[in-house]
Amino acid sequence: MRLKFTKMHGLGNDYIYFDCVRGETPADPQALSVRLSDRHFGVGGDGIVLIMPSEKADFRMRMFNADGSEGAMCGNASRCIAKYVYDRGLTSKKLVMLETLSGIKTLDIQEKDGAAQSVTVDMGKPKTGAVMQPISAECGDFLYTFVDMGNPHCVIFTDTPVDELDIERVGRPLENHEFFPDRANVEFVNVTDGGNLKMRVWERGSGETLACGTGACATVTAAVVNGISPMNEEVRVHLKGGVLTITYDGERVLMTGPAEFVFDGEVEV
Repeated sequence: MRLKFTKMHGLGNDYIYFDCVRGETPADPQALSVRLSDRHFGVGGDGIVLIMPSEKADFRMRMFNADGSEGAMCGNASRCIAKYVYDRGLTSKKLVMLETLSGIKTLDIQEKDGAAQSVTVDMGKPKTGAVMQPISAECGDFLYTFVDMGNPHCVIFTDTPVDELDIERVGRPLENHEFFPDRANVEFVNVTDGGNLKMRVWERGSGETLACGTGACATVTAAVVNGISPMNEEVRVHLKGGVLTITYDGERVLMTGPAEFVFDGEVEV
């Protein structure tokens, strides 16, 4: 069987997308994600995403990390789905409802010349746990804030320039720390000022990625609850792949950013 796919990215957080509305659904998406995500022997990406019909919303998303594990939510992937369904004619709506494992998300498409230019995602209400609590691993001692954005995040504000971090050395043991039974995404953050945060992310199941939408949302949430950033004002999160604009009003998080096509292809499975 040959499956058509589309490679897309949101600030360099790249996934391989399968249109399961108009095409076949892969029989074993976990194994397919491992195979295709390989950047030397596969297509290359941070995982795969299935765009599916939904009985509860306009569309449904399933996403799988590069190690084959299924994720509950991906902010960058949700923006890419919005662009895909709008630009490829699956919908004419500019307000799209997307079913995910962490609930139904609202995607607000900003359009120009018939194409989606940017997308604002209502990420819902975050849940915070530990706030500036100590965590120790073989990689060192840190203070972390836990934020659940539908997936778990360990946010660490640090004075060490994030560009100088050996992120695999510190990220991997924290991802797998006993505090996090389902593992965690780990964000390392430098504070430029309350409106600008610089972040690197170690993603659960994928390693370092150039951007993480839920991670940026978790970071701003952590910054607000720790009194670093203002509530209900835009905060720019500077990632390796670009900038996301995040607003947290105490009840919900809004994330705005771009989404881009890379190429279309076919793969034999």
